[in-house]
Amino acid sequence: MNSFPVRSEPGHGEAQTTLQPMPMDDFYRASGEVINVIQRVIDGKPEAVSMALTVLLAEGHLLIEDVPGVGKTMLARALAKSMDCSVSRIQFTPDLLPADITGVSIYNQNDREFEFKPGPIFANIVIGDEINRASPKTQSALLESMEERQVTVDGKTYLLARPFTVIATQNPIEMEGTYALPEAQRDRFMARISMGYPDAASELAMLRGRETSSPLDHVTPVITASTLTAMIATARAVFASQAVEQYAVDIAQATRRDPELRLGASPRATLQLIRAAKARAALDGREFVLPDDINALAIPVLSHRLIAAGRVAGTGSIVSGVSIPDIIARIVAHTPVPLGTGR
Repeated sequence: MNSFPVRSEPGHGEAQTTLQPMPMDDFYRASGEVINVIQRVIDGKPEAVSMALTVLLAEGHLLIEDVPGVGKTMLARALAKSMDCSVSRIQFTPDLLPADITGVSIYNQNDREFEFKPGPIFANIVIGDEINRASPKTQSALLESMEERQVTVDGKTYLLARPFTVIATQNPIEMEGTYALPEAQRDRFMARISMGYPDAASELAMLRGRETSSPLDHVTPVITASTLTAMIATARAVFASQAVEQYAVDIAQATRRDPELRLGASPRATLQLIRAAKARAALDGREFVLPDDINALAIPVLSHRLIAAGRVAGTGSIVSGVSIPDIIARIVAHTPVPLGTGR
């Protein structure tokens, strides 16, 4: 029989998880241990490491986009291995089918009934490698799970365990053999980051440290799944004043009115911007969100959701010559910053 919680109708039978926050000192210590472990694997990329952990603690999904060979998958695997959680990896290819992700019902002749065989989406941390090499039909298999944390197969809905995070990597759309992610798919990712090339010192250290083995071989979990759950609850409990929330709304509203943008930020984007800001504040040891948190996260949280007026959706072609991050930076710079936003 299936070991997964099942519900036939949305809203009935859903397992409720009680999240208990931990003291901020314990949170800060645990997050520091995770960051130290990952930075031993990823040299010279503290911003990418911090952003990846921010998204995880905000219960979001992370999209890592960059050229091949710069450590996208390495970052995802290092983050996953630093925690004692269930982890699965999906290698997206053109022949991958939706059932290869969600699972399939198979007829059991002994029991004379269909038995659900879960796919790799049933894990706490799901690594989707080169997600944009699969067809849009296959990519759409992630939509329900990423938003509602459940999977529906043959009329039955199976709940996913929490915490649940998708960390996907993708190559730039200009690369051969790639498909553009649909707007609905991109909007479900809380943030998009790029790794970038390492500096000379970091690259030299990588050459010397990986002659005989991979640094991932030495990574062991430093926190448990229950600790991660408590850390997520702690980040969620961080205080965001009404002024800070209004500041995030003002930025989102400005993207919808900007003449250089054809598609602005969705309400989901605003919600995830606040959630990410709470996690960032907690990682800084604060129990309240500052406007600086919103400013620092505006580009990674919003840029992949917006479409410039002169840009073809899903491509990097911008007729106007103005990049999406530049537009966001301008909007943030012209949005009045609220004062007195602490407790």
